[in-house]
Amino acid sequence: MFNKILIANRGEIALRIIRTCKELGIKTVAVYSEADENCLHVTFADEAVCIGPPRGRDSYLKIPSIISAAQVTGAEAIHPGYGFLAENANFSEICQESNIKFIGPSPQMINAMGDKSYAKDTMKNNGVPVIPGSDGVIENIDDGKKLASEIGYPVIIKASAGGGGKGMRIVWEEDKFDNNFQMARAEAESGFGNPDVYVEKFIENPRHVEIQIMGDSQGNVYHYGERDCSVQRRHQKLIEESPSPAVDHELRSNMGEAAVLGAKSVNYEGAGTIEFLLDKHKNFYFMEMNTRIQVEHPVTEMAYDVDLVRQQILVAGGNDVETKPQEPIGHCIEFRINAEDPYKDFRPSPGKITSLHYPGGFGVRIDSHIYQSYSIPPYYDSLIAKLIVWGKNREHAISRGRRALEEFTVEGINTTIPFHLKVLDDNRFLSGKFDTSFLDNFELNEK
Repeated sequence: MFNKILIANRGEIALRIIRTCKELGIKTVAVYSEADENCLHVTFADEAVCIGPPRGRDSYLKIPSIISAAQVTGAEAIHPGYGFLAENANFSEICQESNIKFIGPSPQMINAMGDKSYAKDTMKNNGVPVIPGSDGVIENIDDGKKLASEIGYPVIIKASAGGGGKGMRIVWEEDKFDNNFQMARAEAESGFGNPDVYVEKFIENPRHVEIQIMGDSQGNVYHYGERDCSVQRRHQKLIEESPSPAVDHELRSNMGEAAVLGAKSVNYEGAGTIEFLLDKHKNFYFMEMNTRIQVEHPVTEMAYDVDLVRQQILVAGGNDVETKPQEPIGHCIEFRINAEDPYKDFRPSPGKITSLHYPGGFGVRIDSHIYQSYSIPPYYDSLIAKLIVWGKNREHAISRGRRALEEFTVEGINTTIPFHLKVLDDNRFLSGKFDTSFLDNFELNEK
């Protein structure tokens, strides 16, 4: 097992990793930008190294600075968390070359699964259902239009190296294809440095359901059920729950087996997520694979009584997966609390927190790095806390979630708490009969 791990991230996920490391008896090194000097992950790590100016590109994305910090402090491994360098194959490779263990997949695996076209082909060749579409990158407009006509509109154009909704365009009719194709390529080039795109059938009003997997160095791969991430805004998840209200035992088993099959086909090691689209007929299709821990991993942890970060570290150290899967226990929901104003199109709301009270009680978990008088910097993602609730069933979890949200007080900035409370009053959400179009017809009245 490792003696010391450097966490190449910030905020709540860095704090989350530090906690597990302490339980394992592992020393920790925090890295931080000049804007994060007073962040809690810096306070609670055993050592801390400043790696640059506030902006991410000058600090948390600065590979030489992070490697130097690991070497100077004697860290044997680096945990990248999520975001920043978590799925950067070059970073994984440099860690390897520097004799530092990257707690995540190999660079080859990240490259393979990060390329959506390759990942889709790999899954298809191993019997995992995929959405009809191009076999690889579409080189020009004419080829794209020909394929779109064959599979039928609507189609979706996606950045091959993308994610988070960037470089993604839905085309409903042929005369709109040319413009959307060019825009998708431009967005892909700007966002990822790679203009490659592919085309596939657009599944209307699906649910977004993902399977949590964990693979070890012995070739074993396990799945820990599903998370329903269908409440999204512009392809960004806002609420996640496990189990999904749309998935029964048989479907869970089928989706889990497909995810394990796909992961085993590429000898996957570590934590990962296989994302599927689920249509109204209960057909599921592979969408993409994330080769890292997810923001919403606590939902699975509480539903399946497993510490996924602990599993990651143990597997990276050459151990077998410690906690084997079981059926979900009760129901869990995660609410992402962002520093945003939901009444003003979710505009970011950085600033100083003048008053803070966390909810508590049985079945309530808070993953956060904020505290009273903490100033939220404007340079990073707006996520400031995750509220995760457990209940004996979905109705119980919703009731507990409502109570906890009402108790959650953050003053001095705007947050998405009012939005979440409004969702919990929506009959579509309460009934469990919703899909990724849920917010298209959702209104949040002015204060």
